[in-house]
Amino acid sequence: MRKSSHHIAEAPMTDKPRPPAGRISGVQSVEVALRLLKALARAPGPASLTVLAAETGMAPAKAHRYLTSLIAAGMVRHRQSGSYDLGPGAAEIGIAAIARHDPVNAAADALPGLVDRTGLTGLLAVWGNRGPTVVRWEKAATPLVTTLGLGSVLPVTSSATGLAFLAHLPDRLTAPAIAAEIPGKGPGDFADAAAEVRRDGLAIARQDFIPGLYAMACPVLDLQDRAAAVVTLITTDPKAIAPGSAGRRALAEFTPASA
Repeated sequence: MRKSSHHIAEAPMTDKPRPPAGRISGVQSVEVALRLLKALARAPGPASLTVLAAETGMAPAKAHRYLTSLIAAGMVRHRQSGSYDLGPGAAEIGIAAIARHDPVNAAADALPGLVDRTGLTGLLAVWGNRGPTVVRWEKAATPLVTTLGLGSVLPVTSSATGLAFLAHLPDRLTAPAIAAEIPGKGPGDFADAAAEVRRDGLAIARQDFIPGLYAMACPVLDLQDRAAAVVTLITTDPKAIAPGSAGRRALAEFTPASA
């Protein structure tokens, strides 16, 4: 008896690269166009084709084709000098993004998760008429006895929250609050402390404000790198705010989804 043979058709070979594991496959042409737009956004001003091609790793001919399409869509404009710049369409999208940027609410939404991860009580403060004002309070599972609560106004110069604001707000905003706390003093008197906060990314208070209470705070920055709010974790355990502690690492890495 003659044995029958079964042939399995092989899939055609392709030279298209596969997306890395865990990455969602998208439209490559869109990704390429966005690379050009981001390069224009990073540039200090209009950029030439040669510069854009080098910045994006494209051949000039390829970059030119994409720029032509972006010009037609209003995302890029071609200047008389021959250079390229962001167009009105890009400006419209940018303005809409700024209008929807809400770091305070994003931080408020993310605060419970931070408290759960660290086991420390957390608060969110904004800059009010009298200085740092608590607008959100999240209690940890471990009770913490304190007079602080919603609406509390914290000192600028002796609280971790206040120091975080001091390091990330213009002097004209912080000066009146500092003078009210310490007559004759101003932001310049705390320049070293502010520089330390900016260097470390965190402000630390070791019983400076309330005896027996330790705190660490990080700013939630807006699009101008100013403190729109400050997130603070408080505890009675000094080890919880020590360098290398889990709580300190979690706060340093705290990034609200929309902030």
